[in-house]
Amino acid sequence: MRFFLKALTHIPLPILYGIGFVAYCVVFHVMRWRREYAENDVANAFPDKSPEARAQIVRRCYRNLADTIVEAFWGFGASAAQLKQRVRFADPELIQRAISRRQTILLLAAHHGNWEWLLLAAGAHFPIPIDVVYQPQRLASLDEFLRDVRCRFGGKLVPRKEFVYELLSHAGEPRAYALIADQTPRKEDPKHWTRFLRQDTAFFVGAGKIAKFLESPVYFVSMKRERRGYYEVRLDVIAEPPYEEIDDAVVVERYARCLERAIVDSPSDWLWLQKKWKYKKPVPGDEKKPYREGVPARVRIS
Repeated sequence: MRFFLKALTHIPLPILYGIGFVAYCVVFHVMRWRREYAENDVANAFPDKSPEARAQIVRRCYRNLADTIVEAFWGFGASAAQLKQRVRFADPELIQRAISRRQTILLLAAHHGNWEWLLLAAGAHFPIPIDVVYQPQRLASLDEFLRDVRCRFGGKLVPRKEFVYELLSHAGEPRAYALIADQTPRKEDPKHWTRFLRQDTAFFVGAGKIAKFLESPVYFVSMKRERRGYYEVRLDVIAEPPYEEIDDAVVVERYARCLERAIVDSPSDWLWLQKKWKYKKPVPGDEKKPYREGVPARVRIS
């Protein structure tokens, strides 16, 4: 398997796009894999859109996922210069400022745009170690392959269970920690509930505690698809030290608001197939609760 996966990284991107289109047709039209879940979630999130508009969001989501997967294989074999041409950072001064201050940075990303290129492109652009928290694959050969190709430009994959040890062992060293934070916590895990895309939604907690422990700025990382194979990355400052007056939940809530804004701006670029709403809020919701339905302006904290 490792040889086959490695061979895919040497195929030109136009040919990979063709392979991806065939895969999209099979998965979307023939297998209809998770289509019912995606269509239901999009309908709940955008009840004001027409059925045709919602169907287009779902269809484009599958097309974008196919592109993301084949672009990932191309990126696993691409040079740093090639990735720099295709991924542009709109706010590099925020990273450079933290590096100059020898601060550790906490990056909160999502399954939006091409998340597979984020670590590669950031490693190619910035001279700072980047540790990404991830869930190891069950298949050892696949996990080994992904660890090798994702970390070619100085990044490091940290298994979720080893993250706390990693934080303690590198305390005081300037580096970046990245979390893809839009996945759903397990029912038994601690969680933060908020109103997100018109639905009660659970988010992982812990980002606020990590930021306080590290005394690090927290950035939301959004990725906009400018055109096929080209992306712009923007950073929003979610929080900055000192943290004496900031509750842990504030970081998670601001992340949810930034992610909501990014999805509303480009709904088909989000991974609707991940089944974000796996279970309902355990306590019956009160319609009069002051949840924020609107999408805020860009978060900028000086």
